[in-house]
Amino acid sequence: MKKSIRVIGVTALAVLLAGCYSLKPAAGVTPDLGSKVVFDVNDVGRVALGPSMGAEIAQIEGRLLERTSEDYLISVSTVRFLRGGVQPWTGERVRLKPEFLGSTYERKFSRSRTIAATAITVGGFAALVASGTFGGFLGMGGDPDPKPTPEGLIRRP
Repeated sequence: MKKSIRVIGVTALAVLLAGCYSLKPAAGVTPDLGSKVVFDVNDVGRVALGPSMGAEIAQIEGRLLERTSEDYLISVSTVRFLRGGVQPWTGERVRLKPEFLGSTYERKFSRSRTIAATAITVGGFAALVASGTFGGFLGMGGDPDPKPTPEGLIRRP
């Protein structure tokens, strides 16, 4: 039983550490440096950024590194396209002019979503353990390995 509680606890901790995030509009507020941001790209931006990032960019997500009166410098983590495709990036730095962008969002930790996800995960594991389905994996159920019998031994020359 201790092992099952340990597995449930580790799972709950993993969900809490991963957390759930949501995008909050940053209307009229400049996001803090270092924060995760998402920019909607407008038609002007698609034309200007098309040769380097793809012609059908819908959103650019990354960490805000610098903000000047002329542009944003971000470390790009994801590019989303108009027709639903997603392309992961590995932190390449891109300068974006404000006239290329529509709405700006900040990626914020969501306490309520994290609590709900943790409750569902822990509840699901608890239900599996209680039903005995998970018992063999946790070493709680079933007979221990039987002792080998002479008939079960294989002799090797």
